[in-house]
Amino acid sequence: MLPLAELPRDSLAGIRFVLTDVDDTLTEHGRLEASTYSALWRLRDAGLPVIPITGGPAGWCDLMVRMWPVAAAIAESGAVAFWLEDGTLRSWVWPDAVAVADSDRLSRIAEAVMAAHPAARLAKNQFCRIYDLAIDVGEEPPRLPPDEVEAIRSIVAGSGARMGRSSIHVNVWLGSYDKLAMAERFLSMRYGYDAERDASSVLYVGDSPNDEPMFRRFPLSVGVANVRKYVEDLEHHPKFVTSASHGAGFAELATAILAAKENR
Repeated sequence: MLPLAELPRDSLAGIRFVLTDVDDTLTEHGRLEASTYSALWRLRDAGLPVIPITGGPAGWCDLMVRMWPVAAAIAESGAVAFWLEDGTLRSWVWPDAVAVADSDRLSRIAEAVMAAHPAARLAKNQFCRIYDLAIDVGEEPPRLPPDEVEAIRSIVAGSGARMGRSSIHVNVWLGSYDKLAMAERFLSMRYGYDAERDASSVLYVGDSPNDEPMFRRFPLSVGVANVRKYVEDLEHHPKFVTSASHGAGFAELATAILAAKENR
């Protein structure tokens, strides 16, 4: 991973879309700091669409689109996208996404995890999720040690369900999507994006293993500094890394993007 300062200014100046993880990328310990929120506004005011792409709940992304200066938000590891169009909230659901409430299989996975690992628990925000089963491994105490998180991942892997690991959750779902699949599908539907032609116009910023497909795909991939915690867990690392961690790292990146665009 190269320092952010080595990301060429010409590449930064050519960015058309900023895609970002949320937990521990925009936030720190669950909080969105004023400087990070200001960075989102500065990017929006410069005409750059910012799209959060998160393992977080659909309910959160409904709020983000209505109240944050973002162009859209993608929830639950790629299950559903939200955006405003002519003042109306729109959404698009990945065709084979399976609702948790309709799935005995996801219920059995949750039961198996809790039986084997009593310290594991469903995320407190499970009530506002639709397609995603979120197992809290680090959002609230007690935070599970890495070997126990890996054991939980093994149970899920044995079930055949899909999963992602963020800095705070193990996310479990049934469906052929992930963050990358929905990001490219949404950009294509909404902006006429072509995955082969336009990849260099996208910058993605994240912090954890469930961002790995994005780090692999986009030439302009950036980790906030706390991504170093997972360096041994990632086969595909972000190409660049900020000096600051969490939301301060995102604000650092936003400043670099805007400076490059102003000076081109």
